[in-house]
Amino acid sequence: MNYLGLDIGGTALKIAILDEAGNIIASSNYPVNFDNYNTPILNTAIEKSEIFLLENKIDKLEGIAISATGQIDVKKGMVVGTGGNIKNYQGSKFKEEFEKKYNVRTTVINDANSAVLGEVFLGNAKNYKNVVMVTIGTGVGGGIVTNSKVLNGTLGIGGEVGHFSINNKGIKCSCGNRGCYERYASMTALIKRVKEELNIENINGKEIFEQININESMKNIVDEWIEDVAHGIISLVHIFNPEIVIIGGAVSEQKELFVNKVEALVKENGMENFVKNLEIEAAKLKNDAGLVGALYYHIKGEK
Repeated sequence: MNYLGLDIGGTALKIAILDEAGNIIASSNYPVNFDNYNTPILNTAIEKSEIFLLENKIDKLEGIAISATGQIDVKKGMVVGTGGNIKNYQGSKFKEEFEKKYNVRTTVINDANSAVLGEVFLGNAKNYKNVVMVTIGTGVGGGIVTNSKVLNGTLGIGGEVGHFSINNKGIKCSCGNRGCYERYASMTALIKRVKEELNIENINGKEIFEQININESMKNIVDEWIEDVAHGIISLVHIFNPEIVIIGGAVSEQKELFVNKVEALVKENGMENFVKNLEIEAAKLKNDAGLVGALYYHIKGEK
């Protein structure tokens, strides 16, 4: 059986054909911001999906599984909120329009929730029923799985782990709150600290980690940042009592310099019964997690 999968981000759209086991049979990438979003992403997704299916000679679909950035009402399959950075996106009725076009059941889920479900389906959280995933990049995203079900909340926008406060008198966040986790634990936050404290203009996360063994000041900044990352995870562990925490984002590839240090801090500072059997692992699926997780939700998430 062939399923059409779409992973919709703020800059690119990934389209794939998957089988029910989560294997990606064919895939292609398309830009979505080619004209500064004057063409709505929904229109681009429908147009490119038609092209993709023709190119791959697919004429029958079992279903359509969509992972999309933004706040997604999973029941209506539409975008109900955004960070305000994408024109012509809020209000996009993906479920309605794709079902109208292809006449097959379509599900839509937030990309961060898709990622954690992907890890549960085929990644490092396979066979776990209670999972917290934290993805560190430009911001901080993530998802929560409790008793094998993704935490969607009332509308499908639950699990927004980047926007709980770790400092109520802290940095003002674009969401309107103060001291949000992503203002301290994102890669953007780390780079900002390095630039401000070391007066460095152009540097990225990879370059920062390359320098920490030869630059004591850089190491100190990174260590403080890792403490912020770890203490946010401790709070999530105390709330959700997971069996495993999955860390995503490019920085998760730094096992010794990042993942192991986060794990040590969580185990050291978390309450004993919450952390004694807790596992902390890097994400496995990387760029395929959204597609795989959207399929998992399509097949099992509503049953």
